[in-house]
Amino acid sequence: MSRARGALCRACLALTAALGALLLLPLPLPLPLPRAPAAVRASAPTPGPPGLPVRAAASRLRPDDVFIAVKTTRKNHGTRLGLLLRTWISRAPQQTFIFTDGEDPDLQLQGAGGHVINTNCSAVHTRQALCCKMSVEYDKFIESGRKWFCHVDDDNYVNPGGLLQLLSAFSPSQDVYLGRPSLDHPIEATERAQGGGTVTTVKFWFATGGAGFCLSRGLALKMSPWASLGSFMSTAERVRLPDDCTVGYIVEGLLGARLLHSSLFHSHLENLRRLPPDTVPQQVTLSYGGPENPRNVVNVAGGFSLQQDPTRFKSVHCLLYPDTDWCPVQKQVDLAAQ
Repeated sequence: MSRARGALCRACLALTAALGALLLLPLPLPLPLPRAPAAVRASAPTPGPPGLPVRAAASRLRPDDVFIAVKTTRKNHGTRLGLLLRTWISRAPQQTFIFTDGEDPDLQLQGAGGHVINTNCSAVHTRQALCCKMSVEYDKFIESGRKWFCHVDDDNYVNPGGLLQLLSAFSPSQDVYLGRPSLDHPIEATERAQGGGTVTTVKFWFATGGAGFCLSRGLALKMSPWASLGSFMSTAERVRLPDDCTVGYIVEGLLGARLLHSSLFHSHLENLRRLPPDTVPQQVTLSYGGPENPRNVVNVAGGFSLQQDPTRFKSVHCLLYPDTDWCPVQKQVDLAAQ
């Protein structure tokens, strides 16, 4: 019995010694985690504009995917519209469609081509006339088959490259309504049912037409019951609001979609002098003050004085497109070459 206990003790001592030797051996390093293949890593979505959603796996957006509608009136053809045709429209002629209220053969001579649409709407600046033009803009966009609808006024400078970059962050098949409100709160409107029925109150955000706004084709198609073939006019009468407000009413009040606020759109209603000069090339739209506030313009340096370029649109254009033949820098290059 004592001999058996002695053998057992010797076995225990041997096992203890073996375990101790194993503990002294170095531990193996952990295996590295497997990396995703390079092709998968490259396909990860890149961030879009700050505060706006990211468009995943988007196909490349082309300039002719965008329909830019410029609302104007006959009396502004030679002043406001002439400046736009000489500046930004010259860089986006196939994207831009001019909606006016009177025939003007001179527009063809200024490079407008066949993209001038006479809406036959009234030239008076009333709610009904504005909604009439917006109704025609909407129908022409739907007919075009393009992916994006963007509306601007004839006192807006559009940066075509900046606009394309912004829209590329979204899918045109989704509900996208992009723009800048002129108010810091939703608008409240009285909604009148057809036939003089129940009156209700509705709140919604809208993007001011003075800064420009954009709609995806997916959202625009959903607007059709209230916007197509003249329906926009009757919808506007339900809330008795102008064109840009009516767009917001349809999008938010009727469809339940939401305005995506973007600080890249600018109207004459804001203090444009506060816009940092080094951010001007990144903006999507710019504007200028009217006769009541002529000094409300973007603060951008250039070869033109304020008297030569009171809107600063020429200076902005030469900043974005210095190769333009009438820009001061390009003129100096041409003279040097001679």
